[in-house]
Amino acid sequence: MTQVLHIVGGGMAGSEAAWQAAEAGVDVVIHEMRPTVGTFAHQTGNLAEMVCSNSFRSDDDEQNAVGLLHWEMRAANGLIMTTADAHRLPAGGALAVDRDPFAESVTAKLHAHPRVSVTDEEVTTLPDGGQWIFATGPLTSPALGEAIRSETGAEALAFFDAIAPIVYAESIDMSKAWMQSRYDKGETEEERTAYLNCPMDRDQYEAFIDALLSADKTEFHEGETAGYFDGCLPIEVMAERGRETLRHGPMKPVGLTNPHAPDVKPHAVVQLRRDNALGTLFNIVGFQTKMKYGAQTDVFRMIPGLENASFARLGGIHRNTFINSPTLLDAQMRLKSKPNIRFAGQITGVEGYVESAAMGLLAGRLAAAEILGRDLPDVPQDSAMGALIHHITGGAEAKTFQPMNVNFGLFRPVDGLKGGRRGRKDRYKAYTDRAKAEWQTWLDHC
Repeated sequence: MTQVLHIVGGGMAGSEAAWQAAEAGVDVVIHEMRPTVGTFAHQTGNLAEMVCSNSFRSDDDEQNAVGLLHWEMRAANGLIMTTADAHRLPAGGALAVDRDPFAESVTAKLHAHPRVSVTDEEVTTLPDGGQWIFATGPLTSPALGEAIRSETGAEALAFFDAIAPIVYAESIDMSKAWMQSRYDKGETEEERTAYLNCPMDRDQYEAFIDALLSADKTEFHEGETAGYFDGCLPIEVMAERGRETLRHGPMKPVGLTNPHAPDVKPHAVVQLRRDNALGTLFNIVGFQTKMKYGAQTDVFRMIPGLENASFARLGGIHRNTFINSPTLLDAQMRLKSKPNIRFAGQITGVEGYVESAAMGLLAGRLAAAEILGRDLPDVPQDSAMGALIHHITGGAEAKTFQPMNVNFGLFRPVDGLKGGRRGRKDRYKAYTDRAKAEWQTWLDHC
C-alpha cells in the first residue's frame, strides 16, 4: 500500500506541495488548522489565502529572478502559477491577482483532486513516523513552534511582517488622483493604467513624514525585539531611516505625469494597485505599517485624493517565524534529526509568495519521489529553484541567516560575462537562458 504524504499548512507552499505530490501519484492529506483555529492575518478558511499583498511581483522572465521563478513553476505545472494566471489583474509588468477568487480556485482544485483530502485540525507535534511536510508559514502556531524549538535544540528565529491597508475605490477623489503605470509600462491600455497615483508637493510630503514619525505605533512585548525583513519594512521604519527614504522608495515620483497638472512635477507619489477584478478595492503599494488603527486613518487621509478614504482593511503587524535551515535541513529539505519530516515555504527562510510556493513545489516532488521509490536528479543549482534551495540548505551563512527573496546574487556567475551596470542586461539574460535549459532538462528526467 502506497504511503500517504501528510502536509501541515495549506498556504502557498502546502497547497503547491500537495498538488505536485498528488499529480505524481501519491495520496495526500493536508492538515490546515483554519478555520477551526484562526490567525491574526487570515480572514477565511481557504487554502492559499493571500494576506500581505496581492502581488507576485515582476513577471519578466528574462531580466528578473522572480519572473524566472514564475517561468520555472509554470513549466512544472505549478498549481499556484496556473491559478494566478487565471485570476490576473492589470499591474503593468508585475503579476497581481484577484486574491479571493484565487484562493477559492486553489481550494476547489485541491478538494476536487481524487488523491487529496483536507482536514481542519491543528498539528502540534513533529511525528516520528510517516512522511510529512511542514509548511506552516510565518504564522506557525505557538504549540507547533515550541515543538520545533524542542526538536532542533535552538531558538526559532523570528522577525515581523507588516500588512498594507486596502481602500474602497469609490472613496478616492479622482479629481486629484489618476491612473497610470510608471513609464506607461504594459502592452495594453489596461496594463498602462494599472496603478492609481496620488501626488504630493514638498510641503505635503514633509507634513506626511512628520505625521508618520509622531504617530502611535504598535508596541512589542517586553523582551521582544522587532527585526524586519528589508523587503517588507513598515513605512514609518523607512521614514525613521531618513526623511527622503520614502521619496526614493515606494513614493518615488519618477515615470509619471499628472494629467490634472501636466506641467507640475510631483515631489512624491503614493501608488495604489487594484486588489480585486471588480476594481472596487485598491491596496496602497509599499505602505506596510505598524501604526495603530486610529493613527492610520488620520495619517493616510493626509494623502491627496484619500482625504475621505474608506478602508476595507487597515494595516497591521504580525510575528513571522522561520528556522535556521542551513543548520537544520539537508539538501532534500529534510530535518536532519527527523528525516521523515521536510520543511517548505516561508518557514524555511525564503521570503515571498512565489518563493514559498516554489519551495513547496520542490518539497512535494522530492517527498513523492521518496515515497514512490524513484531517484530524482539533484535540483540544478543554476536554475532559480536550485539557487533558492541551495541557499537555504547550505549556501547561506548559518550565523547570519535571514529570510531571502530570489535574486540573481544567489546565482553562480556565467563564464565570460563582465560585470558592471552596462553589462547587467546581458548577464541577466545569460542567467535566465541557462536556468531555463537546466530546469527543463531536470523536468524531463523527473
